[in-house]
Amino acid sequence: MKKKIYNILKGTFLVSEDSFRNWRFILFVSGLALIMIASSHSADKKVYQIARMKNEVKEMRSNFFDGRSRLMKLKMESHVIKVMKEKGLSLSDNPPNKIIVKTQN
Repeated sequence: MKKKIYNILKGTFLVSEDSFRNWRFILFVSGLALIMIASSHSADKKVYQIARMKNEVKEMRSNFFDGRSRLMKLKMESHVIKVMKEKGLSLSDNPPNKIIVKTQN
């Protein structure tokens, strides 16, 4: 047992007669390790991208609600009356008349 561990540490399994099989296996495992590392980096990059996009969505949603609330305030009748008074216009005393156009057949 001690001799086998010593041979592994010395690296004799890489230079012996049947070392070609060992080298193929080592290269195969190294290739799998590189593929695993690349896959992990790709997954991490996608996780960061998803987190960034979630933050953008939250910000855009906040801007949308803020804009919608400002629009509702601007459309309120009391605000429109106030703006019209500043421009010198006032509400009409008599309501508008409906014009009906009759077609001639």
